[in-house]
Amino acid sequence: MTILVTGATGHLGRLVVDSLLARGVDPSAVRAGARDTAKAADLAARGVQVVALDYDAPESVAAAVDGVDTVLLVSSSEVGKRAAQHRAVIDAARAAGVAKLVYTSASKATTSDLVLAPEHKATEEAIAAAGIPAVILRNNWYTENYVGDVARAKDTGVIAASVGDGRVASASRADYAEAAAVVLTEDGHIGEVYELGGDVAWSFDELAAAASEVVGREVRYTPLSTEEHAAALAAAGLDEGTVGFVTALDANIRDGALAETDGTLARLIGRPTTPLVDGLRAAL
Repeated sequence: MTILVTGATGHLGRLVVDSLLARGVDPSAVRAGARDTAKAADLAARGVQVVALDYDAPESVAAAVDGVDTVLLVSSSEVGKRAAQHRAVIDAARAAGVAKLVYTSASKATTSDLVLAPEHKATEEAIAAAGIPAVILRNNWYTENYVGDVARAKDTGVIAASVGDGRVASASRADYAEAAAVVLTEDGHIGEVYELGGDVAWSFDELAAAASEVVGREVRYTPLSTEEHAAALAAAGLDEGTVGFVTALDANIRDGALAETDGTLARLIGRPTTPLVDGLRAAL
């Protein structure tokens, strides 16, 4: 069996490759797809197959998928281009007769108001329409998403956001990567849609407390209105589109889009998910 990991030089993809090897998969049976193969030289040195794979170049995708049994489609980082980029992988997987396609989606992608959900919804629908045996991993937030906030708080003592009392059931990227490796290597799982999240849905007061522990100084959460947040981001030099995106995400969190957790991730990986403070400390 050959397993292709797309985006294998990205934060999540690289960790998935590590998890596959840790689970005893022969390196020669792992194919790492990367836009820039030079960035995967360390993986090649470990015996992993490294191939060129550019979501925007369908011919490279088709070549990377050829001869592969199982594909992990790691969602693109290019918001606004994702649906078309993912379609290239889906089309190639269907043409190659892939036996299992695993996709990293977003929480409740088909029903959520999350600003990032529409492209994931479109991808899930495309996978279903293609008729490929598939597993959907709906990943909640990565704890690492808040590393920048925590790093800044070391100087300012403040984490400011317009999330109100919203909660986030985050887990570390390594947790999600391990879940992907489980699904990629185990029999079964076909047809499952897994809602994955951390064991604990934390508040931003709790994020500030975790930041205090990590950076060694008191950090407090300062709640802002959407308008106050937008003004602060604009004053910091962010363009209008980015300001709108960030405040929309915070509004989603305020409305509970990332708060649900039912222990599925922990059950898949066979251990508790990484606590917030531990995930932040490791990332920093």
